[in-house]
Parts: sequence; C-alpha cells; structure tokens
Amino acid sequence: MELFDLHCDTLYRACNENSGLFNDCFHISFNKTGAISPYIQCMAVWIPDEYRNEKAMALFKKCCKRLEEELDGTDIRMIRSAQDVDFVSKSGGRGVLLTVEGGGVLGGRLENVDYLANRGVKMMTLTWNGACEVGDGVGVQNARGLTSFGKSVVAEMERHGVIVDVSHASEALFYDVAENAAKPFAASHSNSKAICPHRRNLTDEQFSIIAGMGGIVGLNLSRDFLREDGDNAKMSDVLKHSEHFLSLGGEKTLAIGTDFDGTDIPTDMTGIESMNDMFDLFLKHYSEELVKDIFFNNAMRFIGSY
Repeated sequence: MELFDLHCDTLYRACNENSGLFNDCFHISFNKTGAISPYIQCMAVWIPDEYRNEKAMALFKKCCKRLEEELDGTDIRMIRSAQDVDFVSKSGGRGVLLTVEGGGVLGGRLENVDYLANRGVKMMTLTWNGACEVGDGVGVQNARGLTSFGKSVVAEMERHGVIVDVSHASEALFYDVAENAAKPFAASHSNSKAICPHRRNLTDEQFSIIAGMGGIVGLNLSRDFLREDGDNAKMSDVLKHSEHFLSLGGEKTLAIGTDFDGTDIPTDMTGIESMNDMFDLFLKHYSEELVKDIFFNNAMRFIGSY
C-alpha cells in the first residue's frame, strides 16, 4: 500500500511525552510502517491556543529538535522540496514533511513565515480552534475572518511556498482565504458536514471551492467528525464521507489526513497498521486507480507542485 497522510500529531505527542516516533504505543510508530511503500507522513507541531510569542516558538523549536534527533541515522527522509517528494515516491521509501497547526506560532510577526519556511515547514493551519493574530478559528463565537495581518500572512506563505491550511478555520476565515488566496489551498484533516454536522467539517460549498481552485482535502479519522454518535464510528464511516465528497467531483481533491495521535480513531482501527485494512475496504468500492489517488497520488501531486 502507498500512503501520503496530510496530518498527524505524533511529533507533538512524542515531544510532549518525552518519547519518540518509534514508540509502538502511539498510533504512528515507524516500527509499524513496513507494509507501506512509499510512505510520506506530514507531522504537525500543534500550537495550543494559549501559546503565544516566545512560548509558541520555543515549542516549535523543541519539536523540530526532536524530529531531527529521531530521523538521524535512519532511512526516513526529511522532505523539503518537490524533488524530495519525487525521490521518496519513486524509491518506495519513507519521508516526513513538517507542518504547523496554529498560526499563533507567528506571534504576530510576518518575518516568522520566512523562519518557518527555512526550517522546512511546508503547510500551516492559519488557526487552531480559537483566535490568534491571523484570524478566528472554528470555536470562536461571532467569528471574524482574516485580520489585515492574516491577509499578509496568506500572501507571505504563498510567496515562500508554504501551503495555507483551513482545517480549524471559522467559516468567515475560510471565505476570506478563498477570496484572498492566489494559490490552491488545503483542508488537511476535515470531513463532510453533510454526513456529520460537526463544526470542524466542511460544507459542500467549501469543499467545491477547494476543489475548484485545485486544492486538497484530507479525510479525518476522528470519531466525532465521522458521525454524531462518535463512540460507534468505524472505518465504514470514513467511506461515507469519501462517497459524498466524490459525488461532488472530488476524485482529484480527496486525500487522507488521519489526525493520528491527536484524536480518538474508529473502534475497528488501532493505528497506522490499520490503514492497510482501510485501503482494502476502499478497493471493494472503487477502482484501484481511484483508491491510489485518494491514499497517495492526489496529495503527492498537490504537494509536489507547490
């Protein structure tokens, strides 16, 4: 199986729990990825809403240091360019792509976009659930969209080749991004609101806007985003969200954004090793070409062209 996963919190968890990326107790352990080739994993540094300025940047730097230590001496490639994506894909290897979850890491300083890009960050959610200097997340009542600083951040991210990610964004912020973005953008780990009316999920119109601009949407494994009675969520619920997005013309838009190690996953899954079962489930309903697009090729094309 080939897998390109647009989002997990394993790096943050490893750093926060003073552990590593080979911890078999986590959803993702590189010890458990032998059946996946090639495998590219986006690893997010989550910035909690209460973190600001030096505290937020210190967390980012700490996670970067842990990632470098974990990958040192392994065959896992740190992906910094389209050439790296191509190499891992063609060699059937393993790679990690660094992302950030929460624009609060910028501390209101535009020059920090350049700093993140130079450290290898390829994608950043503009907010988490709360508010930051960029704008408001999905958990803010009477939410605003992009601030004037936020509009500058979108332009600066695009200039530096850092993908704008609208997962966790308020609807107002989403539509401001759609109006201001010059490049395609992502919802790295968001499901369909038509299937499960959770605030974190995308409306049909939002999905169609992302698709129309050539963006990407990653299917999220969070139980509460899959169905209203989340405790009963199973892999088959992921398929329902996929089916709906595909009905909107998402064949080249749909990807995987597991949210491993950041959420409770379906009851019939244990972690990264369960992705083979999900791949087989999708094969029972779709062509092999379409399943490979969802699990790897769509994300590879999108990231590789940015």
